[in-house]
Amino acid sequence: MVLSMQNNSSQNSHEIFEKEALFTGVQINYFIHCKTQLWYFSHHITQEQESELVVLGKILHETTFKNVKKDILIDQQISIDFIKRGDQIVLHDVKKSDKFQDAHYYQMLYYLYYLKHEKGIEHAEGIINYPSERKIVKVKLTPEKELELVNIFQRIKEIISLPQPPKPEKKKYCRKCSYFEFCWVK
Repeated sequence: MVLSMQNNSSQNSHEIFEKEALFTGVQINYFIHCKTQLWYFSHHITQEQESELVVLGKILHETTFKNVKKDILIDQQISIDFIKRGDQIVLHDVKKSDKFQDAHYYQMLYYLYYLKHEKGIEHAEGIINYPSERKIVKVKLTPEKELELVNIFQRIKEIISLPQPPKPEKKKYCRKCSYFEFCWVK
């Protein structure tokens, strides 16, 4: 969440976060994927640990990229699968499928944004790895994407402050969602 949208010339719209109001990468992902899922997750109603798809994703995570240190947790806010350092810091996120590539993309953008604005690391890149599909997606944080993220932060804040979840939108993947019963069983 952005605290400052003031006309102070020494600050821009993404310089200051409220420490207690920072997001997780999962929240960014769910914002793109499903607003109702975002609301449930943000209100500590979690179902993912029971999902077969999550278990399969964890197995893939454990069996790929075996020779790197994995699961880098930064400030209890973002969890990066692994980091490679060289001329530049490269964040890697391993995903089971590119089915939700847009959500993965914005999640990685958020990681890069967080590192830039919270840790002062400006020249990092992201790579989303889809090992089952032998595909990678490179992610760079641009000024345009930063502004887009600022707008997303505001929308997330609005959604999670609702007294009840937003009305679900029927999507083709709802039946496999761990929140299916919350949304569609009456």
